[in-house]
Amino acid sequence: MDKKTILDNGLLEQYLLGELNAQECEQIEQVLAFDTELKAQFDAIEKDFETLGLENAIEPPKGIKYQLIQDIREAKDTKNNRSNTNLKYYLGIAASVAALLMLGNFWMYNELNEVKDQLQTVETEKTELNDKLNKQIDNDIALFSTIAHPDTEQYVLKGNTLMPDGKVVSYVNHSTKSVVINTERLPKLDAEHDYQMWADVEGEMINMGVIAKDQNLMAMNYIDHAESLNITIEPAGGNDHPTVSQLVTNVYLN
Repeated sequence: MDKKTILDNGLLEQYLLGELNAQECEQIEQVLAFDTELKAQFDAIEKDFETLGLENAIEPPKGIKYQLIQDIREAKDTKNNRSNTNLKYYLGIAASVAALLMLGNFWMYNELNEVKDQLQTVETEKTELNDKLNKQIDNDIALFSTIAHPDTEQYVLKGNTLMPDGKVVSYVNHSTKSVVINTERLPKLDAEHDYQMWADVEGEMINMGVIAKDQNLMAMNYIDHAESLNITIEPAGGNDHPTVSQLVTNVYLN
């Protein structure tokens, strides 16, 4: 077992929570004995566990505390009545302390399980965030690769009378079969409508996809033999066929 294995698998936390077997515990302790950096990290985690446990400590039920105090007082008041009173008195105190320790151990066990669940939640969220970031990075690389490709052609779709201030820049690459559009100058629509892009192939409009409202740069579906690119306003979520009366911009391809 080495340092990387311990960190990658969260074995320090499992060691603290008592979830490892005797052999694994021994291996962890051997590594900690020789790796000062790992030992410092272990001490920090242990301190965090202790702090979290104290911050979330649960006060013993008042009823139990009251009953224990009453038992101790009664034992103290009657300690001189019989010859064995002292023994009963100390046994009562011992039993009370034992009961408190048992309750404390039970609460501590629950707290450690809660800490374990919180750590698992944090680890899951961290993994999901990393996956999301990696996907976003891969997507951005693909977009910029299309734009920077030497075979990519740029076409500007200028708005018509329905959208005089609108403009969309498209990047079309026939060799990689990819299309990227920049919609930064596309006027915003309400929640009930979306922009949708179409490719004209021999007079037939083929769907290239709905344009997202929250992205300025995005990839659209590439359509072979497209003669022009067209954008219409459609009901939210897109349409099966373009609404010709809502055509706001188009451009013919070379």
